[in-house]
Amino acid sequence: MDGTASRNTIWDPLRKKEVALTPEEHVRQWFIGQLHGRMQVPLHMMMSETSFKLGSKVFRADILIYGRSARPLAVVECKRPETELDRKVLDQTIRYNMVLDVSYIIITNGNRTIICRKTGGSGTDTETDPTTAGYEFLDHAPTYGEMLREDALPDGK
Repeated sequence: MDGTASRNTIWDPLRKKEVALTPEEHVRQWFIGQLHGRMQVPLHMMMSETSFKLGSKVFRADILIYGRSARPLAVVECKRPETELDRKVLDQTIRYNMVLDVSYIIITNGNRTIICRKTGGSGTDTETDPTTAGYEFLDHAPTYGEMLREDALPDGK
């Protein structure tokens, strides 16, 4: 399918089905294309709309990128284009990392993308202060190969 089944749906290559075309879904599908084309992430190493529990609440990661060991490597949070990528959005994604313990956190609204690499500390440190886990803001989008190499190094360095 090519995403033209309906004006109200779009083809999701990760879920392998047509999904409702919302503004957030449009950003998610655009970013899947960026991950695959620009960052060279194989489609079979990504999942969208993945559920996980944080305490008693169930959350969904918009996109998870997996490493070779089938362990999550990065989490992507997609927002509507008009949503500002502020500290609240970043903190939300960092809290997800309490459960996911990924090396990379990515937030995007389609107009702006922020990529952070975990530099040390445990994801559980974010319970009281999201900044204590230590994240570095990247000025470029790493390729999948670069993410795998960085993730394999002790303490991500």
